[in-house]
Amino acid sequence: MPLVRVGVIDIGANTLRLLVAESDGSHVLPVQTERIRLGLGEHVESIGRIPRPAIAATVKAARREVERARDLGCSIVRTVITSPGRQARNGLELAAALTAVPGANARVLDAEEEARLGYLGAVSSVAVDAESVAVCDVGGGSVQLVVGMYESGPVWLRSIDVGSLRLAQRYGGEIVDDERLAAMRADAERAFSGMAPPLPQAALATGGTARALRKVVGATLGPAELASALLIVTEASPKRLAKEHGLTSARARTLPAGTILLAEAQRRLGVPFGIARGGVREGVALSALAEAAAA
Repeated sequence: MPLVRVGVIDIGANTLRLLVAESDGSHVLPVQTERIRLGLGEHVESIGRIPRPAIAATVKAARREVERARDLGCSIVRTVITSPGRQARNGLELAAALTAVPGANARVLDAEEEARLGYLGAVSSVAVDAESVAVCDVGGGSVQLVVGMYESGPVWLRSIDVGSLRLAQRYGGEIVDDERLAAMRADAERAFSGMAPPLPQAALATGGTARALRKVVGATLGPAELASALLIVTEASPKRLAKEHGLTSARARTLPAGTILLAEAQRRLGVPFGIARGGVREGVALSALAEAAAA
């Protein structure tokens, strides 16, 4: 199959991201990426809705990224809205505004679909020598945890309605003292309470938390590495953490919460995480190509 250029705009709790990629239908090769911080999840956590100025800013950014994708030769453009579209009381207003953007092809992903697409994107981006694989995506507004067969796809999935941005904001302040750390851990444990995934032979972490932790402790995230990472990210100020590890200030502020959530998932899976390059955006690209081929 000849390479097709695809543009995917992903609107999440932290950021709007554009992926422009070439794909043969089985693999996604990034051509260009863009990232715009919007912080929609902060509004969802604090007031339960997204203010109209924030919706307007999101629409403006999406329109610009659609034009960029077309200028870069994308024959297919898809826009997906993840946790803000599901969690905000006025999520339908956000979705309607983005649907009206010409060429955006925007829609809200439900939690199950986001999990499935994240799994597809993760396993397509890395070779795994295992029959059963788990994928965990710690986002700003939610966590998706999926266990599946490497060749045939998901067999078990769950979505948790809290992510790194929302958990960090819930227990605000830049200094993570013992009290705040204990509160975040207890909240994460409650969120995962009763969850008993099938135990996989291998596991992959995807998303911004996983990519940041690779810079902090390396490409394997087992119990020891995650414990070490939590010490590092809670003992340093966000400013110092960002400077020393090449992170954005926004990511540095949410990394303690994200590390806690990822560690909670790893504890239930019982195997260390490798870090996948791909995730939901790559899954959307592959899904869009499959739809186009079937049309």
